[in-house]
Amino acid sequence: MKKLFKLSLFLVFVAVACPTTASTEATPEEIEKYGQAFKGKIAKSYDESEEWWPSTSKPPEGTPNVIIFLLDDTGFGHLGSFGGLIETPNIDALADNGLRYNNFHTTALCSPSRATIMAGRNHHRIGLGSHSLTAMGFPGYNAFPPESAKSVAKHLQKAGFVNYAIGKWDHTPLYEVSEIGPFDRWPSGEGFDHFYGYMAADADNYRSLLWRDHYPMEDWEDKPGYHYSEAMADEAIRNITSHVSVSPDRPFMMFWAPVAMHSPHQAPPEYIEKYKGKFDMGWDKARETIHQKQLESGVIPAGTLLTQRTKDIPAWDSLKSEEQKLYARQMEVFAAMLDHVDAQIGRVIDVLERTGQLDNTLIFVTADNGSSGEGGLTGSFNETYVLNGLQTPFDANMEHYDGWGGPDTYPHFHAGWALAGNTPFQYFKQIVHRGGIQDALVVHWPKGIKAKGEVRQQYHHINDIAPTILDVTGTEFLEVLDGEEQMDMDGVSMAYSFD
Repeated sequence: MKKLFKLSLFLVFVAVACPTTASTEATPEEIEKYGQAFKGKIAKSYDESEEWWPSTSKPPEGTPNVIIFLLDDTGFGHLGSFGGLIETPNIDALADNGLRYNNFHTTALCSPSRATIMAGRNHHRIGLGSHSLTAMGFPGYNAFPPESAKSVAKHLQKAGFVNYAIGKWDHTPLYEVSEIGPFDRWPSGEGFDHFYGYMAADADNYRSLLWRDHYPMEDWEDKPGYHYSEAMADEAIRNITSHVSVSPDRPFMMFWAPVAMHSPHQAPPEYIEKYKGKFDMGWDKARETIHQKQLESGVIPAGTLLTQRTKDIPAWDSLKSEEQKLYARQMEVFAAMLDHVDAQIGRVIDVLERTGQLDNTLIFVTADNGSSGEGGLTGSFNETYVLNGLQTPFDANMEHYDGWGGPDTYPHFHAGWALAGNTPFQYFKQIVHRGGIQDALVVHWPKGIKAKGEVRQQYHHINDIAPTILDVTGTEFLEVLDGEEQMDMDGVSMAYSFD
């Protein structure tokens, strides 16, 4: 019956697709004009014919998966493995079993860095010389990445990877963010098969307006205790387990970019309580402690001096007791948020290990820029003050002391804590100085990196991530993508530094 069924379909195909040659063998030219080249054989009978099926791209066996954990507004001195005072055991475990880079650089701003990490090109070449919200109609600043600079995900997709984007996507022109697109500069247009995230600079962790692919949703509704970092981990776990269940031999790339540590600094109450009193020493003592830990761990070269406190930041001891109380609370909440997001990264790492994917997954952990001083000299219970160029009145902040970091605040901390987070450097995000542009980078890949816990001092830039991915996965850089000739990548592979 099966052969008879195929024979009947064959006769229909010959009669419909090749009406002028139904009684003779069809030529390749005649077949191709009906949709695609045919590499089999069509003869007078089914028995004399040869079936052929189009093949799909598939990377070679053993090709590693890729995950980029891209934190937001996280300073060089925040992670425990870089001398930080906040507990980040899961990221630190990746560092202990991989590499730390102490000379890695970003663009000091989120949109340019995020466009660059995907494109592998310098941000001015792809229209992101500034934030996408401040786009101007001039070359290098129009927030309009050209079709000739498609992301690394697009190259991987063409090679047979399945790609997942989860979290912040902040370099699409704002006027293109709607259900009608266009979607060329959305994750889907840049090579991601699935997207669960937000198209903005930040999002409320308790009441997130999200997109699933091109569909807007408020995923937090009817979910008591919801926090977006946890929802992101849930999504990653679902993606990975589904992927491995269906196609364990097909590699994937995941871009996982949380709100943390961008404002709003929001964390579950138990995490905030954990850090109560831990930062009463103030930012001056914190800087000194972090600097000493960095020297002892070797993450900065011996003899590296601590920079002087930025002149606009007051000495901690010069503050009134009520000011110290408030500003210490602001840092407690920030620390809680970083600890909490580290726990979510740990959940993703656990599922990689459980599914047998961890050893052959190339993992990057870094940030888009240094810690942010946008909270100014008082911090703010509501980031809207900052966005309007205002300092938040101290008394207004104190009214929210008890609820700081909860669902009724949208807070940012005092710039003094941003300075401490960028130890040993000066200044902050938005300033092209080491405090803004020099970030921690952890690379983990047990199957491909023999060194464990070592520090690399080579200069590298965030535009080097994409070429490294292509190099390590053996993926061809396509000079023509979807009919568009691609400009060369500016970055270089870091793979030479793995051993």
